[in-house]
Amino acid sequence: MSKVEDFLTSEEEQEIVAAICMAEQNTSGEIRVHIEKTTSLDAYDRALEVFQQLKMDQTELKNGVLIYVAVKDRNFVICGDEGINNVVKDDFWNSTRDAIVSHFKNGDFKQGLIAGIVNAGEQLQHYFPHLDGDVNELSNEISKG
Repeated sequence: MSKVEDFLTSEEEQEIVAAICMAEQNTSGEIRVHIEKTTSLDAYDRALEVFQQLKMDQTELKNGVLIYVAVKDRNFVICGDEGINNVVKDDFWNSTRDAIVSHFKNGDFKQGLIAGIVNAGEQLQHYFPHLDGDVNELSNEISKG
């Protein structure tokens, strides 16, 4: 599978968006998913580039999280903004990565992304709880490159 269009069905995409909405109900953190076919850059460098293109570095609390997937490269990256990285332990994202990997290995990409989103939301809740008046600063839709 190397086409972005074949990675998820439109129904699966909607389930992922719903998972983002649910996860963000418990945290002021902002979670996004970006999917593209491939990258000529290092996956982490490309994820950081997408992070900025999506203006995820402009949230008030600097608590955006991007799950970046390069389909053909069979690679993904989880990156968080400086507000998160300044307060969490170095292994903070390991459980989220592991949740995604366990499903991706079986070819269940939708469930892998949902598991990662749920885990990220739970992790963020400890450091960035949902507060009264929180505004959804970023789109919950999956972006594609």
